[in-house]
Amino acid sequence: MKLGASTLAGLHENLEDILDFIEDLGLEYAELVHQFPYEKIEAELLESYNLKYSIHSPFMDVNIASLQERSRLNSITQIKSSIDLANEIDAETVVVHPGLMPFLARPFEDKVYETANESIKELGDYGKDLGITVAIENMPTFEGMIYQSLERLDKLLRENEMFMTLDIGHANHVGYPAEAMYFDSIKHIHAHDNFGDDDSHLALGDGSIDLKHIINTFESNNYDGIYIIEVNDEDSIKKSYEYIKKNF
Repeated sequence: MKLGASTLAGLHENLEDILDFIEDLGLEYAELVHQFPYEKIEAELLESYNLKYSIHSPFMDVNIASLQERSRLNSITQIKSSIDLANEIDAETVVVHPGLMPFLARPFEDKVYETANESIKELGDYGKDLGITVAIENMPTFEGMIYQSLERLDKLLRENEMFMTLDIGHANHVGYPAEAMYFDSIKHIHAHDNFGDDDSHLALGDGSIDLKHIINTFESNNYDGIYIIEVNDEDSIKKSYEYIKKNF
């Protein structure tokens, strides 16, 4: 099992501090949240750790489904910088959010999805050229978020020979039961818990998700991607790691 944690838990501190914590805990991977306050990440710093990396591309002020072309192109540029960083540091995967549908864009829903699909394909092709896996993440049930449907996202990605980041907490928030979360396109996993009423990013075991069923399903299907613990603080990383060691 390839296991790591997201630097999301350390956004209130220096990048070095959260990487120190992840490494000292004994985890193999760190997922770098490549946006403020970690917008500028030096490869030399990362090389000083005995860690492997994945990257979460920017999602704050970024929308690859924007119908405003200049906004969309700016978003594409920011995400390509994450793919470039992945190439520089030999990261395995870059996670990408599929975009947003603002209130005034609702009458143009089909166009929003069409725009998102074009952007996703462009980013996927850019990653392929560099040997980087671009994995599109499913979204929770919040207003304006597209690709909450695992089936719809899976279909798009299979058509483009691309891959999915399964966010277990997001899928549970949408209402997917544990037995409905497996798709062959999934090559990366964000693991956190909730009670279905919010995208709360709780420590594993602190919510109501049947994590044992989900992880056992992936393991029995020879899943070879990374499980990234994506929680809110360092204590929750530690608690989640202990949960995994105890149960798997």
